[in-house]
Amino acid sequence: MTSEKIVVGEGSQYPLNGLLTLPDGTGERFPAVVFVHGSGPSNMDERIFKLTPFKDLAEGLASRGIASIRYDKRTFAYKKEMKNQCAGVKEEAVDDAIRAAALLRSDPRIDPAAVFIVGHSLGASIAPRIDAEGGCFRGLVLMAASPLRLEEIVVRQLRQAAQSKGGILKAIVRLEDRIFSKKFDGLYEMTDEEAKRKKFAGSVSLYYFKDLGKKTPAEYLLESDKPVLFLQGGMDFQVLPSEDLARFRELLRDRPNTEYRVYDDLNHLFVKGSYNDILKAAKEYRTEQHIGAPVMDDIAAFIRQSLSCAG
Repeated sequence: MTSEKIVVGEGSQYPLNGLLTLPDGTGERFPAVVFVHGSGPSNMDERIFKLTPFKDLAEGLASRGIASIRYDKRTFAYKKEMKNQCAGVKEEAVDDAIRAAALLRSDPRIDPAAVFIVGHSLGASIAPRIDAEGGCFRGLVLMAASPLRLEEIVVRQLRQAAQSKGGILKAIVRLEDRIFSKKFDGLYEMTDEEAKRKKFAGSVSLYYFKDLGKKTPAEYLLESDKPVLFLQGGMDFQVLPSEDLARFRELLRDRPNTEYRVYDDLNHLFVKGSYNDILKAAKEYRTEQHIGAPVMDDIAAFIRQSLSCAG
């Protein structure tokens, strides 16, 4: 395995540092994946406290003959510049993932017809959009994807937090639930300019939610017959297998080329879960762990099978 420094979007307004990780071997063209981050600013490894999901995946897939690109997210590399914009998910993530895919296809060591997308969390939910808007991937791997719109997830997580604690904190969370829920009233009836003027929290405008929610992941997937692999941790307290994955199964029940894998003891970051409590997320993610072989094996097998079935 070797890793080479690359720049996604070189020459653009927002060039992003990244790594191209290649398997050992010469004289052959490798299948490859583009990694797409979850919500919030994140570096190329998608580091969260002591966990580095994308680094784990890149190295694990390379040992299985699959190359990858990972890169710093635009909101991580250009915090100040992005803070002053009323950007949507297109500017935050979609455009850069499409550029990363193009960069892979231009490399003579990569099979241009064998480029896949691996999205995690929010990145998994927007992967079908990235594919439809120019990513043109061979297949999609969706890790901890939700069929819900982001505002629905925000409200649900507030209610989860309220159920976890009592007393004053519980009352505060319930108040936040009412405040934030009200902010989303009439969201999709607003013009883009109205939504950009209204703030959700900090520098995030309601336009971000509107842009993200105008079409759901399932709606994109139902317009495509490309192979899709859903991966879900059974101890995920951010995207819920009993609700989110079950809803995908229902919505996509007649869709061909759709597979599901559940890992009972893994959490949202696909390492061993401990608490199954959203309020203990930071504590859980501060324990160093790495994504294990079963997840790597399933992704690699899905990619090989997709290429084999397509001839």
